[in-house]
Amino acid sequence: MVFFLCMTNVLATTSLGGPGLIYTQSAKVLPKGYLEWFAGTRYFGKIASFKTNQRAFTLWDVQGLFSLNYGLNPHLTIGLSPILYQDINREGGNFWQGKANLPDDIFVSVKFGSFSALENPFAFGGLMTVRIPTANKHNIIYEPYSSGSIEVGITGLASYYSKPAMPDMGWSAHLNVGYLNHNDVGRSLSNSPLDAAAQSMSSEILFSQGFLYPMDTFSFSAEITARYFLVRPPFSAYSREYVSYLTFGVYYNPYRWLTLEMGVDLRLASGQDLTSYQYIPSPPTEDFPNYPTWRGLLGMKLGILPFSLFQSEDAQLRQKAKDRKAILEKMMDQQSSTENAEQELSRIQAERKKVEDELERLRKLLEAEKQKEKKE
Repeated sequence: MVFFLCMTNVLATTSLGGPGLIYTQSAKVLPKGYLEWFAGTRYFGKIASFKTNQRAFTLWDVQGLFSLNYGLNPHLTIGLSPILYQDINREGGNFWQGKANLPDDIFVSVKFGSFSALENPFAFGGLMTVRIPTANKHNIIYEPYSSGSIEVGITGLASYYSKPAMPDMGWSAHLNVGYLNHNDVGRSLSNSPLDAAAQSMSSEILFSQGFLYPMDTFSFSAEITARYFLVRPPFSAYSREYVSYLTFGVYYNPYRWLTLEMGVDLRLASGQDLTSYQYIPSPPTEDFPNYPTWRGLLGMKLGILPFSLFQSEDAQLRQKAKDRKAILEKMMDQQSSTENAEQELSRIQAERKKVEDELERLRKLLEAEKQKEKKE
């Protein structure tokens, strides 16, 4: 089962956890009572190519984070995602001689989703994120722009599932379109009194689309993400230009409660560098862009609640079949008193289809166990 994570979220700069790909959130939410924990990192490194008689060095941009998500009801998930570590690559931090924020900012998210008709392959939802500025330094080179103010983002979510009765068993496609307001009027991005502060609220349109293909315990994803400023921040802001990335991800699910993730970002396009380095530190050399040409991604997600996650898959399928049988019997008893009998019949057929799919999956599991016993 893939209920993953790491949208290093296109709205923010970090993973918000919950159902989705690396960056692209799905329109599904966590089931009621589910609690998930995610920890991960993303990183970029490059050797500075200095001229003769100068010492070369390797620059690293590393971010470390964790995320907690809880399903409040069948259509609502809340999340808390603090960045524990963020390289800033300049003086003024509070760790490793001023090279990092420890901690960085905190993200709070509210996700509405899993809105779809019976047996409909499409699902829809929405996501709101709030970035709380708890870091020591903002406007960080090699990272998307952050103002040091409370920032708010809203995203529309749409998903298509090839097997809507059992969405984790078939391929799926996802689309996110969001708006991010940096709320940075009056914010100064440098220590110089001559540096002009923001005169209007900077804002961005954020786009992400992704495809997920599951194969037994492994799943594979491909995504395209892009961000475009509607209102650009002041000239002293790093990363003021358009950028887009292609991301490949691999997910390993040895158990229902554990998912391991690995991915890589490859920059597709980036606009002209629009930053003025008059009042802020400039990149060490010209071949260091504001947006990295690549980034590596590693993550791990644990399902904490419910405790049934730690049962074997066949035990869960048996329990689901028993629960659905009770639902079917109740629905059939109520059918005679229902005004819209045709709609009720559709519901019964949809539930029956889910039972059939789960029983078929259980049959295959039992056959695999028998074959294993024969070999032994």
